Amino acid sequence: MEAVVFIFSLLDCCALIFLSVYFIITLSDLECDYINARSCCSKLNKWVIPEMIGHSVVSVLMLVSLHWFIFLLNLPVATWNIYRFIMVPSGNMGVFDPTEIHNRGQLKSHMKEAMIKLGFHLLCFFMYLYSMILALIND
Repeated sequence: MEAVVFIFSLLDCCALIFLSVYFIITLSDLECDYINARSCCSKLNKWVIPEMIGHSVVSVLMLVSLHWFIFLLNLPVATWNIYRFIMVPSGNMGVFDPTEIHNRGQLKSHMKEAMIKLGFHLLCFFMYLYSMILALIND
């Protein structure tokens, strides 16, 4: 059963890595003026909820399977994703808003956040891979 938990977590982590890379590429396209702010934000906002759900599912799965260290490692990022989604102002298009993305350095902060998430998901990928191999050997 433990191996199944880590196999699912590994697959989910792969999806989150690809999503982080997609966010970085889309934000860098906006930074270089290859796409306009509206299309960039609509592309990114489409993936905010799946990212939040994917990360929350892994966190809950680690809590249920009693992997406390991994749960506590995932909890701040999952909480940040939920907080960011809940705190969207009422007039905005979503987490990424085309009217505000160039104001107050939001583009740079979104880019930095995507890079940090990519690093975090890469760390988690290797941690899940190691745990999966260990669980398969022990079974």
